Amino acid sequence: MVSALIAAAMLTVDTTPLTPSDRIGVMRQRESDWRIGPIVYHVFVDRFAPSATLGTKKNLYASPRRLREWNQIPERGRPTELGVWSHELDFWGGDLKSIQSKLDHVQGLSDVLYLNPVHEAFTNHKYDATNYDKIAPEYGTWADFESLASDVHKREMRLVLDGVFNHCGKANPIFQEALGNPNSVNRSWFLFRKEYPNGYRAWANVANLPEIQLEAIATREYFWLKDDSIVAKYLNAGADGWRLDVAHEIGFDFLAELTKSAHKHKPGSLVIGEAWNYPAQWTVAMDGILSIFLGKVILEAAEGNLTGRQMGESMQQLVVDCGIEPLMKSWIVLSNHDTQRLASLLPDIQTRHFAQAMQFTLPGAPLIYYGDEIGMEGADDPLQRGPMQWEKVTKENPDLNWIQKLVQVRKSVRSLRIGDFRSLVGEKLFGSLRTTEKALETTIIIANPTDKPVTETLIVPEPRLMGWTLMEDELSDYSVRIQAGTIRPAVPAKTVMVLTIDKSPAGRAQYKRMKDGQ
Repeated sequence: MVSALIAAAMLTVDTTPLTPSDRIGVMRQRESDWRIGPIVYHVFVDRFAPSATLGTKKNLYASPRRLREWNQIPERGRPTELGVWSHELDFWGGDLKSIQSKLDHVQGLSDVLYLNPVHEAFTNHKYDATNYDKIAPEYGTWADFESLASDVHKREMRLVLDGVFNHCGKANPIFQEALGNPNSVNRSWFLFRKEYPNGYRAWANVANLPEIQLEAIATREYFWLKDDSIVAKYLNAGADGWRLDVAHEIGFDFLAELTKSAHKHKPGSLVIGEAWNYPAQWTVAMDGILSIFLGKVILEAAEGNLTGRQMGESMQQLVVDCGIEPLMKSWIVLSNHDTQRLASLLPDIQTRHFAQAMQFTLPGAPLIYYGDEIGMEGADDPLQRGPMQWEKVTKENPDLNWIQKLVQVRKSVRSLRIGDFRSLVGEKLFGSLRTTEKALETTIIIANPTDKPVTETLIVPEPRLMGWTLMEDELSDYSVRIQAGTIRPAVPAKTVMVLTIDKSPAGRAQYKRMKDGQ
């Protein structure tokens, strides 16, 4: 049953118009909150950058593990008697220090570095923790983690970690002790029943992933309630937030409790969770979500399966259901370590660039999965987790050039990061309005998801937008004028326009008496 705290927060979003001073205050508050509208760069630690000290740690990859060459492509393996697939034991040797050596690249594209799990575990993906208190030896030490966090912060960036609290690894000593001793004090951590295939409840019935009984107070004290909990320990060591694995299975009440605890341990920290669900209600239990939903909407539109009108109506309802700020704190995911890479999902480069432009202009935080910025391909697991192809990081790479352009536009157009959102009603085109307290920051997003050019008139319900204002596309040399609250753009197939007000003194003369917040 959803708690009173969650239920109360699910009331209809307040639509009372803000006073000018309140509007200014809201925008300044959003701008000061790092969790709102950043660009996130997602790294799978073992595969991001070659280790400079690989020779000194080869013993960590002894059989049944296998160390691969950096230029080798992952191959799907077979089930083993250890309860994991053989490809889960293939390693490429990346670590925390090698990530640190590539922070210039990360910083050039993002504001937040997000890492897959860094705690000790048996597999390469680390979603089967054997010791939450310890950094995986293949990745380094606590000193290496603290050094990475410090370097990230010196660059005015943030560091978010993957929290795997729904299940642990079978080799975890806590589980092994409970498994072997029916009278163990740790027995309450897990659910042992004969009707389960493995004799205990496991995530997706995978023997290597026994589920944790979060109903037991001891587990929640260990993971997030106590001041020396796992959540607190990593936050105090330099992490700025948590992305929670399979958050939708943790449930609303425990997520709300975890989020409250994280904020107590480190004010201003971020808690978002993986939810393969419609976002409403989940964005109440946490600061935001890993918005696989919104990524799916973008991909469906890019593939021609959603019309502009459908997308516009869906987005407007999403804002009503969730509120704008929880959406701004949510990460928009087009691909990640659990899905096919974007270049494999959308092989056509124009369609792919269309999807990325949508990702960078909707309310939320666009997530770049390492390698997607250079057009790396990768189908289903484990192909989407290939080693970073650094040889493709060149000035001639069209995917990299496009992402760099989107990053530049998002950083320069303030309304894309913190602005309010409103859908514009179209038929074939999807349109949206992004506004702040400054009239001159009004931005109109127009997207044509079809495979043909479209010219269409859209109503622009923004009273501060003056008639005959010239709107210029930040992504091309196209321009179009506002005419009495309407706009009629001519949009090429699979194209997104980011229309901002003409920056010339003559173009802005009409706005000479427009005050901030009006």
